[in-house]
Amino acid sequence: MLEKPQADELAVIRVLLEACLLPYLDLAPQHLEHFLTYKTDQGIAGVVGLEINGEAALLRSLAVAPRFRGQGVGCRLVEEIEAYAGEHGVKDIYLLTTTAADYFAGRGYRAIARSKAPAEIQATEEFTSICPDSAVCMYKAVS
Repeated sequence: MLEKPQADELAVIRVLLEACLLPYLDLAPQHLEHFLTYKTDQGIAGVVGLEINGEAALLRSLAVAPRFRGQGVGCRLVEEIEAYAGEHGVKDIYLLTTTAADYFAGRGYRAIARSKAPAEIQATEEFTSICPDSAVCMYKAVS
């Protein structure tokens, strides 16, 4: 079941992100405003979030617990966060990845030069200090 996370679930989300080797230390309660979780009776199985900056957003923190991979959880989270983005006036979604470029390419994202991302996206912590310069920058227009 997809749900907005509760503030008291931040620690669980950070543990999942850490287990998936994704940035988690900068994640603060205010970020959860634009996050979705996939929950089972065993707890949070997946998470994804956006940092919305006007008509552009940075997709971040797509993580699925290992035992739930290959079951469509990640695809469902991406589809739902894209729909959520559109409902919130987002026209373009950007992301940085060091490991999942093929995954996102399969979902319609295309690699672009980091310099092509809008200034407000380039100003995020993900761009300025968290993700290495070797991370692939990707883009998708929200339909």
